[in-house]
Amino acid sequence: MLDGTARPVLSEKGYDHPFVQMRQFFDGAHIVFGNLEGPLTTRGKPEQEKTYVFRSPPDKVSQALKNAGFNVVSLANNHTLDYGADGLVDTIQALDSVGIAHTGAGINLHDARRPVILEAAGKRIAVLAYSLTLPENFYAGHNTPGTAFGHEAFIRSDVEGARRQADIVLVSFHWGQEGKTSLREYQTRLGRLAIDAGAVAVIGHHPHILQGVERYKNGVILYSLGNFTFGSYSNQAKVSAVAELTFTDERLAALRLYPINVNNFEVVFQPQPLIGAAATSVVDALRSLSAALKTELVNDNGTALLRLR
Repeated sequence: MLDGTARPVLSEKGYDHPFVQMRQFFDGAHIVFGNLEGPLTTRGKPEQEKTYVFRSPPDKVSQALKNAGFNVVSLANNHTLDYGADGLVDTIQALDSVGIAHTGAGINLHDARRPVILEAAGKRIAVLAYSLTLPENFYAGHNTPGTAFGHEAFIRSDVEGARRQADIVLVSFHWGQEGKTSLREYQTRLGRLAIDAGAVAVIGHHPHILQGVERYKNGVILYSLGNFTFGSYSNQAKVSAVAELTFTDERLAALRLYPINVNNFEVVFQPQPLIGAAATSVVDALRSLSAALKTELVNDNGTALLRLR
């Protein structure tokens, strides 16, 4: 989210600024995925029922995302319609103009639920995204624009359908409680449902802080990756992680989490890799949170590693 209190900094330094130190994680990856929190638009009217609404300059941010290496984003979150349908349309157009795929929101429910299908290393990868956050009026209807709501029936049907079209299915959820490491019951239920239906990995966000990792059957559920680059100063959202998923054929072989510093009082909207004792502290926290979910991560040179094969 490249607005909020970050706007003056990014207006001065440019919208590539947040990603300078992160490129090392993205270079060489077949797919780079993120949650795009807030519309890319100069149009629309702000949502009247919300305290915080965001928008970012479409041309500058879409190009910065492309320069950083992103090739697919989720639009299923509680800020996508901050500037209404006009803002959503502009966001889609801005992403399309630079070749970044998107999922989780659209001009109607059918469009919002449609998977993105990418090709990488001879495999077809489908990505789906859902929101379970308020406000409810942001959810798409049969004839109204918005985000894909994470209804059980939608998830099961969509994942099964995507699996018939693709070798690998990834599912993104905007869910959970802000600032809490504890999980809400539906996170576990829906995350496991997605894997039961054919997904290999579930990627969660919204709490702004890290939550645990659960190994479930042959897949993983990343309940919350915390913030990445987010345009606010926070005394709570200080550390996070970049998740690297490695596949062998169509099977998830390993998950590695790279600790990063997202404390904007220190990094000023430019996330920094953590090393040494600072990295170990994050890995230890992830190991503890994941152990409670019966999942064992190991500290591998300052990263949290889960080998599945």
